[in-house]
Amino acid sequence: MSPRAGNTGPHTLAFVESPVQLLNVLEWAHGHAPGAELTLVVLSPTDPMTRGQLRRMAELAREEGHEVRWEEARGGPAAPFQTIGGLAGMLRKAHRVVLGDPFSRYVQLLLTITRATDLVVVDDGTATMEFVSQLARGERLVRWHRKGGRPSPRDLAFAPISAAARKRLTPGAGRGVEIFTSMPMEEAPPGVTMSVNSFAWTRGRFGPPRITKGADMVGTSLVETGVVDADRYLEAVTRLAKTHGATRYFAHRRESTDKLHRLAVETGLEIVRPDLPLELIARRGPIGRTILSFPSTVVHTLPLALSGTEVRVAVCDIDPDWLTETASPRAQGFLSGVTGTARDVHRLSAVATG
Repeated sequence: MSPRAGNTGPHTLAFVESPVQLLNVLEWAHGHAPGAELTLVVLSPTDPMTRGQLRRMAELAREEGHEVRWEEARGGPAAPFQTIGGLAGMLRKAHRVVLGDPFSRYVQLLLTITRATDLVVVDDGTATMEFVSQLARGERLVRWHRKGGRPSPRDLAFAPISAAARKRLTPGAGRGVEIFTSMPMEEAPPGVTMSVNSFAWTRGRFGPPRITKGADMVGTSLVETGVVDADRYLEAVTRLAKTHGATRYFAHRRESTDKLHRLAVETGLEIVRPDLPLELIARRGPIGRTILSFPSTVVHTLPLALSGTEVRVAVCDIDPDWLTETASPRAQGFLSGVTGTARDVHRLSAVATG
């Protein structure tokens, strides 16, 4: 283990399923546990873009002196059982567990095994805002874009495990819970320790970036999650790009190939598939003087990562007419809240479409 990570303190086991979660574990370790013996377990997804970003982030974690364990957690029907069986011993020995997605069924299952006395939840984007609200109200853990729908048979079968995980994530006698976040939080759930992610590791490790004169646009997976209509989204991107002179479109890792092809053809934008989370891409540069985004995590994280530079982040509201018929009843309110609580951003009105 390198001098950066140190080799003292309680053993810490971290579980991540996305590049952003891994980035935020590095941020947490940098600021809150510089002497921790950190083992980082990657519960690898199947889509190639996410896997590629995770491998690049794993390299950075190793450079920081952390141990990385890559698990093909979804590599076939038997993979979950093999993964959980292989991790059970480590889970029981860990004094502290760090996790990135409390809504993940994988993570919820692992939480029923651990005996850790300290639990830390790092940001998984704007979903952290919903997690904190649900934890404070004692509600069952449901992703915001699914809330309001009828539970599936699979949801009902998993309900006891989800309830047990929520109980583990509630502070109790001999068990502390910390939430490490860059998201705005009105109030902490009772007994939960809140700590601020200022992206200090990112700023110290990369940049400052070279800033170009034009504008860049950040993609979103709201179409893929069934929240926003695809045609309306393409119209909005087209109008925004023309209005602000955007030339590049940084694709979200979950955006479909077909949608990105349409965007390239219909807008003329250069489609960029980042090999790292956008916070690191922007900090390394080059990056446009203006970054255009729809309501998403980056309207909170990019101003922090780019603090001290001249880059302006501008966010465009989602028009209610863009929502699909199957979108959660909470969608509009949640997305408005993401925009309204963002600090140090320029707010744009929703563009007219169709």
